[in-house]
Amino acid sequence: MEKLQPSRFQRLLAKASWLVPAGLLILAVNQANVASDVFETLRDGEAAVATVTEYERIDRADVTYGYVSLLVELQDGSVLTREKMSLPHSLMQQLEGQETLDVRILSDADQNIVIATVASTQWKIAAIQSGISLLAGILALVAVMAWNKSLTKRSISHSTSQSDKAELVFESAVTEDRL
Repeated sequence: MEKLQPSRFQRLLAKASWLVPAGLLILAVNQANVASDVFETLRDGEAAVATVTEYERIDRADVTYGYVSLLVELQDGSVLTREKMSLPHSLMQQLEGQETLDVRILSDADQNIVIATVASTQWKIAAIQSGISLLAGILALVAVMAWNKSLTKRSISHSTSQSDKAELVFESAVTEDRL
């Protein structure tokens, strides 16, 4: 039974499928950086008290998200604001109804403000997401490699069977001429 050669669409899709493991691996690196930044600010940051200027939590069935806006007066008299600081939805309930929050501030960090009560959980969530993305990226990489390999084998098998057929036709024509 002759195997069908992969279609042009299948070959294009096989090439594009490399974006899936690449995207997952990029996400894993990003989440590892977020976890590291939050942890660093929590560990090394200066303690301060922030005033909650805005709190928003949406609990619709189709969309769940939340954020807080903070105003922090530092010990040197300067004021630091953080508008619409997104947080995992599961952590928003801990902040509901609070007018002030204990925060940690590390001015030169990528994540320069973290809320002390939720930062420990926040960096762990990011680290877990990084691990899951890494595992999913590795699994997707193996799957894409296997799929591309199978398409390559089908393509080689098809071209080999076509050339075998051509040889048989040529040999039978040569043999008939000799008779």
